[in-house]
Amino acid sequence: MDLRRFLAGRGGQLAFLTYQHASLVIQCVLLGVVLALVLAGLVYRSRAGAAIATAVASVGMTVPSLALLALLILVFGLGVTPSVFMLAFYATLPILTSAIVGLRSVPGTLVEAARGLGMPRWRVLATVELPHAWPVILTGIRVATQLVVGIAAVVAYVLGPGLGSLIFSGLARLGGAGALESALVGTALVVVVALVLDGLLVLLGRLTVSKGLR
Repeated sequence: MDLRRFLAGRGGQLAFLTYQHASLVIQCVLLGVVLALVLAGLVYRSRAGAAIATAVASVGMTVPSLALLALLILVFGLGVTPSVFMLAFYATLPILTSAIVGLRSVPGTLVEAARGLGMPRWRVLATVELPHAWPVILTGIRVATQLVVGIAAVVAYVLGPGLGSLIFSGLARLGGAGALESALVGTALVVVVALVLDGLLVLLGRLTVSKGLR
């Protein structure tokens, strides 16, 4: 194995694939955050609705990524679109669960006090409940991000962007020149992306979570 020879002259390609991978993950997680918060906002006040949403999210996590990707190919074909749909799906599930748990854990006294000030329901959610539930929601976002970073490598099967192309091209050529190096470098860069994004989310938590809620 000659890792140095493999890396020589490939710096630009590796940087671009790493950027693609991170960008895809960030965009899909942001989409998942929006979807999860909207869904959680609709169901968290209902015990039955919250239970159903949590159960559906738990079941959704058991769906094999390759099976889901195969179904999406039938609808959207190859490329970025099925990749985004699949990753946004997996990103939404842990964030939805965390958002429901966080919102339902807000003390009722805070909610009643806000209502006593004449705040409408949407304002109570936006200014009281969501900020109080934010630490739990952020934990779900961290879980979702790590999940999506790993699953994002699979989208190489449908010609999706990212580091998966390095990994699977290497695995497909095992025994050939540079094959093992390609798979190892791709895997290592996926780990780097996961660590960097998690570090950024930890920093975001320190900046956005008040000391009283930590």
